[in-house]
Amino acid sequence: METKEIYWHLPAFCYYFYLNQVTIHLMREFPEKFHEGYRVGSVYGTFPGAIWNGGRMVFGLSSKGDMEKIIGTYNKLCVPVRFTWTNSLLTEEHVHDTYCNLIMDLADNGKNQVLVNTKVLEDYLRKKYPHFAYISSTTKRITGFDELQAELAKDYLLVVLDYDLNHNEKVLKALEPQAEKIEILVDEICFPGCPRRKEHYADESLRQLTFDRGGSFKCHNMAQKPDFKECMKRPGFISREQLPAYIERGYRNFKLVGRGLPIEMVKDSYMYFLVKPEHEAFIRGKLEQTLQRLTGKRA
Repeated sequence: METKEIYWHLPAFCYYFYLNQVTIHLMREFPEKFHEGYRVGSVYGTFPGAIWNGGRMVFGLSSKGDMEKIIGTYNKLCVPVRFTWTNSLLTEEHVHDTYCNLIMDLADNGKNQVLVNTKVLEDYLRKKYPHFAYISSTTKRITGFDELQAELAKDYLLVVLDYDLNHNEKVLKALEPQAEKIEILVDEICFPGCPRRKEHYADESLRQLTFDRGGSFKCHNMAQKPDFKECMKRPGFISREQLPAYIERGYRNFKLVGRGLPIEMVKDSYMYFLVKPEHEAFIRGKLEQTLQRLTGKRA
C-alpha cells in the first residue's frame, strides 16, 4: 500500500534559517532514519520588523538581498515560505506598508503562502497577490463547530485548528471528511482554554505595530523557561504515539511551534516528531555538526 505523505510545518524560516535548511537536507539524505512519508510542507514566520506579523513579535530589519536569498533557498528545495500576516489590529492604513509589500513582491512566484487573520488585509492581499495560497490562522480562535465548518467552506488551502480542539473527539470525528484541509498544532506551549489568549495576541500585535518591546505579557499560564519536556505536559500536546490515530483519520498537516522559543527546544521537537527514536542520536549529531560548520559555532 502506498505511504501517505504527511506534511510538517516548521517555525521561524528566517531566525532558524540554518536549522530548517539542514533539517530538510537531512530528511532527504537519510529518509530511512525519519518517519516514513514525512515531508516539510512549509516554513512559517516573518522577516524582522514587518508590521503585518502577528502571533509573536519579531523586531529588526532584513535587507532585500537577504530576503531574496532566504526565500530562494527554501523555494529551490520545493518548500513554501509561509508568512504569518496575522496581526489582529490591522486597519486600511496598514495594508500599504512599503516593507511588507516588498516582502510579498519578492515572494510572488506562485510557490509561497500566507496565514491570515483580519479581513481588511486578506481582502487586500487576495486582490493584489492572487498567486499565494491563503491559510486561516489559529489566532482567529475559532472553537465553535458551526463557525469552523463555515471557515472550511471558504477558499483556504488549510485551516489551522484551534488547539483547544486537539483532543476533542466529537469535533475530530466530525471533521474527518475535511481532514486534509485541517492543520493541527501539536506542541503549543500555552494551556487550552486560556481566557487571556486573544488578549495576548492583541498585545503582541500592538507591540509589533508600534515597535514596542515593552515588558512581557503577564499570564499565569506562561512557562518562565519553556522547554520541550515542559511542553509535553501541556493538555493540548499530541504525542508521537498518538499521531498515528490522527493520520489514520485523514489528518495530514501538522505544525510545530518555535517562534520566539529557545533553539534547543525547537531541536528537541524536531527530533521527537520527525526522527525515528532509534536514530535520534545519529541525526542530532549530524545536525549539530552541520550547523557548526555553517555558522562557525554551535547553533
